[in-house]
Amino acid sequence: MPLALLALAIGAFGIGTTEFVIMGLLPDVASDFGVSIPMAGFLVTGYALGVVLGAPLMTILGTKVSRKRMLMLLMGLFIAGNVLSAVAPVFGVMLAGRVVASLAHGAFFGIGSVVAADLVAPEKKAGAIAMMFTGLTVANVVGVPLGTYVGQSAGWRATFFIVAALGVLGLLGVAKLVPEQPKPEGVRLRHELAAFRNVQVLLAMAMTVLGFGGVFAAITYITPMMTEVAGFADSSVTWLLVLFGLGMVGGNLIGGKFADRALMPLLYVSLGALSLVLALFTLTAHNTVTAAITIVLIGALGFATVPPLQKRVLDQAAGAPTLASAVNIGAFNLGNALAAWLGGMVIAAGLGYTAPNWVGAALAASALGLAVVSHLLERRTATTHSLVVTASTPARPQSPQPTTDPPRPVTIHRVPPLIHRTKEPPS
Repeated sequence: MPLALLALAIGAFGIGTTEFVIMGLLPDVASDFGVSIPMAGFLVTGYALGVVLGAPLMTILGTKVSRKRMLMLLMGLFIAGNVLSAVAPVFGVMLAGRVVASLAHGAFFGIGSVVAADLVAPEKKAGAIAMMFTGLTVANVVGVPLGTYVGQSAGWRATFFIVAALGVLGLLGVAKLVPEQPKPEGVRLRHELAAFRNVQVLLAMAMTVLGFGGVFAAITYITPMMTEVAGFADSSVTWLLVLFGLGMVGGNLIGGKFADRALMPLLYVSLGALSLVLALFTLTAHNTVTAAITIVLIGALGFATVPPLQKRVLDQAAGAPTLASAVNIGAFNLGNALAAWLGGMVIAAGLGYTAPNWVGAALAASALGLAVVSHLLERRTATTHSLVVTASTPARPQSPQPTTDPPRPVTIHRVPPLIHRTKEPPS
């Protein structure tokens, strides 16, 4: 794999860390600013909404410059947002810093996916995308637990300074390792928006919302589920999230490997298995061992869908993939927000802490249904196109068929030469 993918993975690591580490630092931030935990929760909601809105906005602005330069500008925005969060004197400034950092999230992964795919051969595109997303998954294994530990021991501001330093490292890596690519010629907003008229692009994004939303329906409420139902101690939740992150790493690598070989079959298997595992989680959550195993499986199956879904958007939006790719990253966060809201509703209805698992199973099953519809439409379109091409091809003139009768013999009649006699003159 090209070294440029390492630079993209470093940037993804920093972005993944800043997105999820706030969940472990909410009590500290709330206490420092004198706000309630629900109020501090806007630091999570604001970030997610910033990703959804910032993905298309920053990508549209990125059509004016080369992709490498845009990646560098996005990392600069990410650094500025985290520094602003680290030095925030009041809660409002902290929230503003989170939103500024989130604006870089969707566009970085969207443009980075296009760049990563262009760095390798066509049959290795999904693997290259998965390599970049490895930074995001590893962040949940290393960056989030370490950032939480630093924040709890040295103060949450130190965590955000460290994340900003990761952004500087990612910026330098992009500047040094990512090859210079010319600004895409002829790319206009109308051209990029045309990709959204493709029903296959919209179906892939809907699969992203529902499929990954199924994962976060369960994971958002993992703390009360594991402490109140499974019987884990509060201190164990961090390590359970590490297990979830390890599952994400494995699923991401598997998804990247097999998406290049059999994209739609991989989606069938991963989404079908994810819906089944989430449904079973309502039972396995009552035992510490089975609950831990299920958490790993949810992470693996959930992230096994990421490379194939991102690649499918790139394939279906060929010719104008940048905006569609970035919006699909926003779709992941939209799914997270939707699933968290639905999961909270069923808990508030008194159905218990395991009820969000049923919500997640329904969302994943819905994504599987859309995958089937997408594949059937694709096959029907291909068949129709083949019939149209066949019908419109003019018939070639038929050449005369050779006869099978044996050739008739030709008789040549020789005519004897005429002898012209001249009369003798009279004597």
